[in-house]
Amino acid sequence: MVTEQEVEAVGQTLVDPGQPLQARFRALFTLRGLGGPGAITWISRAFGDDSALLKHELAYCLGQMQDSGAIPVLVDVLRDTRQEPMVRHEAGEALGAIGNPEVLEILKQYCTDPVVEVAETCQLAVRRLEWLQQHSGEPVAQGPYLSVDPAPPAKERDVGQLRETLLDEAQPLFDRYRAMFALRDIGGEEAALALAKGLLCGSALFRHEIGYVLGQLQHEAAVPHLAAALARQAENPMVRHECAEALGAIARPACLAALRAHAADPERVVRESCEVALDMYEYETGPAFQYADGLEQLRAPRS
Repeated sequence: MVTEQEVEAVGQTLVDPGQPLQARFRALFTLRGLGGPGAITWISRAFGDDSALLKHELAYCLGQMQDSGAIPVLVDVLRDTRQEPMVRHEAGEALGAIGNPEVLEILKQYCTDPVVEVAETCQLAVRRLEWLQQHSGEPVAQGPYLSVDPAPPAKERDVGQLRETLLDEAQPLFDRYRAMFALRDIGGEEAALALAKGLLCGSALFRHEIGYVLGQLQHEAAVPHLAAALARQAENPMVRHECAEALGAIARPACLAALRAHAADPERVVRESCEVALDMYEYETGPAFQYADGLEQLRAPRS
């Protein structure tokens, strides 16, 4: 059983800018796993931080929790034009992930936002909510991943056909996303290489999502492509950040070299992503039972 005092202690770690970023991330994912109003409150408090990366992950976690109690703070973040585009984008995606149709009109207002990543995200979130309404009462297929995705996977299972849809920029973005998540669920080298081609096409939002999906898939065939995208200084920082985190999740020796090469990157969100990814690499290659170890750290005996 988790006490209110323990939730508060984990929350204090999250909101403390004096704590290492890795510790704050682990605290965040601990709160995500705990859920409930207390966790939402602590996560919401951290949106005043100056790290775009951290705030992006706050919004992501609130969406994955699928608790309508998070809607007000996510709407505030989406509306706040002082927030970085990658933070507002993630707030819009989180509102779609929660799945409550009450946010449809708000999301529609931002489908024409001047920030293209925000506009495209809200368009996808609207399509997701409409798809959920159209398929209400139908059993939802459970894939191998536990994430709440911006689009349901396509039913198509031919990798070649899915690759064509994924890479065809004339296709609606929602359909390309559905192909993306179907390829992820199929898995294997052929699917990983098909997805990796997406790192060279489409909008920054699309390429960012490709990086995220390759991190979930954790296939080493994607490593050279992710490393190349991370190294492209002209690439959108939100794409480079996601490629860094994917390399941390895949956790092969070549990933370590790429992450270390950009540990002092001039772009803050990339630099911080490499810091977090190196911590993830250590977790993936080490003996720890779980990454979200905020409670374990609290309960560990003091020497």
